[in-house]
Amino acid sequence: MTARMFQVYRGTRQQGALQEFRVECDEGMVVLDAVHRIQAQQAPDLACRWNCKAGKCGSCSAEINGRPRLMCMTRLSDYPDDRPVTITPMRAFPVIKDLVTDVSWNYEVNRRIPAFQPRKPDFPDGTWRMYQHEVERPQEFRKCIECFLCQDVCHVLRTHHKHAEFMGPAFLTRAAVYETHPLDTADRSQHLKDEGGIGYCNITKCCTEVCPEGIRITDNAIIPLKERVVDRFYDPLRGLLRLIFGKSR
Repeated sequence: MTARMFQVYRGTRQQGALQEFRVECDEGMVVLDAVHRIQAQQAPDLACRWNCKAGKCGSCSAEINGRPRLMCMTRLSDYPDDRPVTITPMRAFPVIKDLVTDVSWNYEVNRRIPAFQPRKPDFPDGTWRMYQHEVERPQEFRKCIECFLCQDVCHVLRTHHKHAEFMGPAFLTRAAVYETHPLDTADRSQHLKDEGGIGYCNITKCCTEVCPEGIRITDNAIIPLKERVVDRFYDPLRGLLRLIFGKSR
């Protein structure tokens, strides 16, 4: 057992500060274990959101030494024993208390994405025909556990606070679930361009780097969506056809 120093954010939306805790840590502990030990032994009123402790619910998102991580999947052995481990709430969202942030904005963004609209069935019995590779393409995006770490690391939300103008990588990925589905017929290009603010993304791949599920958010979701928006609104040939015929083509 080794004593380690932790600096944990304590406070509310109005004010807060880092508070130091010295914790006896066992081999193999993760950051969430240390937070639970702090709650049990020193600060029973420390607020922390968690559920599965298996890296699948996305509840225990926080920032460990300034990097968005899941506390339950971050081993203390990854950090030097002689330096404090700093645990703070996600910066992209308002703090409710201590390590708990208000992520309700994300669910509002999700509701505004145009819904899945399947084409008419291919056969009289109401079934469709799809190729396996078509089915597999959107499956990667469905691995999302809604931890919102990609939202937190995105500079458009984290630094520039463009929440009213940009949906963020998590919901560009959600839109890609529909857009890449072989049965979907909806056109979300206008939504992605205007309300989704896809133009704000400069594809730095920081969202991909923090995804605990290894989803290639930038390469497989955002870039293809950007290409669809460019084809729809900025292709010169399409623009010429719109001028000639006076309608969208």
